Amino acid sequence: MSVQYDASRAERDPVNDVRQAIRLHQEGRLEDADRLYRQALARDPGDANALHLLGVLQAQRKDFAGADELISRSIALEPGNPIAHYNSGNVLRELKRLDDALTRFDQALALMPGHVEAWTNRGTVLQELGRPAEALASFDRALALSPLHIPALFNRANALRQLKRHNEGIASYDRVIALKPDHAEAHNGRGALLQELRRFPEALAAYDVAYRLDPDLDYVQGRRLHVKMAMCNWSNLDTERAMLGARAAETGKASEPFEFLCLSSSAEAQLRCAGAFADDRYPIRGAWHGARRTHRKLRIGYVSGELREQATAYLTAGLFECHDRERFEVSAIATGPNDLSPMRTRLEQAFDRFHDVSTEADRRIADLIRAEEIDILVNLNGYFGLERTAIFAQRPSPIQVNYLGFPGTMGVPFMDYIVADRIVLPEDQQNYFAEKVAYLPYTYQPNDRKRSQSGAALSRKACGLPETGIVFCCFNNTHKFTPELFDVWMRLLAATPESVLWVLETNQAVPENLKREALERGVAPERIVCAPVVKLADHLSRVRLADLFLDTLPHNAHTTASDSLWCGVPVITCLGTTFAGRAAASLLNAVSLGDLVTQTLDEYEALALRLANDPERLQALKARLGANRDSAALFDTPGYTRLLEAAYSAMWERHLRGEAPTSFAVEAPP
Repeated sequence: MSVQYDASRAERDPVNDVRQAIRLHQEGRLEDADRLYRQALARDPGDANALHLLGVLQAQRKDFAGADELISRSIALEPGNPIAHYNSGNVLRELKRLDDALTRFDQALALMPGHVEAWTNRGTVLQELGRPAEALASFDRALALSPLHIPALFNRANALRQLKRHNEGIASYDRVIALKPDHAEAHNGRGALLQELRRFPEALAAYDVAYRLDPDLDYVQGRRLHVKMAMCNWSNLDTERAMLGARAAETGKASEPFEFLCLSSSAEAQLRCAGAFADDRYPIRGAWHGARRTHRKLRIGYVSGELREQATAYLTAGLFECHDRERFEVSAIATGPNDLSPMRTRLEQAFDRFHDVSTEADRRIADLIRAEEIDILVNLNGYFGLERTAIFAQRPSPIQVNYLGFPGTMGVPFMDYIVADRIVLPEDQQNYFAEKVAYLPYTYQPNDRKRSQSGAALSRKACGLPETGIVFCCFNNTHKFTPELFDVWMRLLAATPESVLWVLETNQAVPENLKREALERGVAPERIVCAPVVKLADHLSRVRLADLFLDTLPHNAHTTASDSLWCGVPVITCLGTTFAGRAAASLLNAVSLGDLVTQTLDEYEALALRLANDPERLQALKARLGANRDSAALFDTPGYTRLLEAAYSAMWERHLRGEAPTSFAVEAPP
């Protein structure tokens, strides 16, 4: 933290002990300085300057509670000292008393409007309060006073990143780097913005610089490796995965939790990662203090940044529409921007109340949820996407649920339940989840029976596919691909004449890298067919051209597996060891295709090869899927909704009895 004192003021101090203490303090001799400050205070307990400077010293020792007490006493004696207010603001920020810190910075600036650091640190507090637009204005005030002030430039870039003003943010990071080329955090922030823009090669280059400058920089290893995986750049991958795993075990800050899902096969390691991330980002957490209440209808609030054209919405739109309005009142807390899409319009009509809070601060959103008296607050993001975990950390609702968006534990005490099934979360893995488990029968995943398909008549030729031969596909995001799986896929191509592998071109690096990897394994590059990213309806129309969907591990297909099954394309999966790696097995069992779940990659490869080489068996499998689809639990949106409502009711009834959350199962209807 940055602490300051008024040197000229201190030099005029009439007490020799204080003047000498300052000199020792400046030399870094903190024990000697501490002794002399205390001697001065023993002589005059009302010496505001000695109290302030001793508080500064305590802050440097990381004793922030002690520093707060001393500096507060100093301010009470001498409220006109702007530097004391400034240092108090810094100490309060360290104590996570952010509103109090903001007040102190405002008091410092009222006394000294030209204090660049106070404007900068005030902006940082506003960022941490979830008020990036106000933070940006504060940084701009600092830069008007000192245009080359690097902390203000850097934090301004961070605010622009929060506001999704990507190009301006990159330009601001570039200004920092021009002034200080070894600013590792600026390179890291620049990489994050480029990653959000899906400019992956540039993002990787930025992360490479950040990692080279500071290998211990929080989360840079995970971000860098995630981008490499998305590009299918597997160079030195085994070593880098091992290094990341070792650092994650040591400090917990090697990777953010979502990225870690693809980089670890250990539920225990994923719990450690999520817990460490939460301790870093959400160390001060609220508790539910409201009165026990009852409403005629149980009030459910869904918080999501993805209420738009996005995978979560594709799964849940029908669920929201099917809620029993006689028993439940359903609200949307939309924390992401309105993309003006037909899906957004449909979602706005699906709720009893739809709150667009995308520009609101976390605290104001929490206040809205309290005012609405939401009984059960559902987190549809977890640590994925446009998440706003800080809302849940403030405990605006008596019951809070981790559901669907993040296939793993959030590792925090303020999430009471996770919705799962016994395949994705076996009972012997409950110890690796901070939440209690609400088990649904069949599957944890909802689906929308109104999935549309484009009316366009697509042909293999139109999609760049051969007219004959097996089409293996994997439409997962490419960060889920691994070289171990690619080995299997290439052996399948080699053993199946005229077959191809059809994948999404999620970024510009994918075609070249995958074709090169195929060639290195003795497979002609043209047998890798890359499909452009298109609208969902158009994508679903072309999915029907595939013969077999080959799943990924350690992170399975989720929405993409449901899409394929809906379109009549069987999915072959290998059962993993984490929630994220067992999702496809859950979906297959819910559509009566459990025989496509394998236990090892050898079994996975053998099953895919048998089906590819036996057209009659493959056709019979597709016919069975087609016959099952409309009656299967996987696509029974109304039936699924009743089961989820039963889970919500059980949570609420337990709360009304004054009982703590506990794991339970919803029984399948007879």
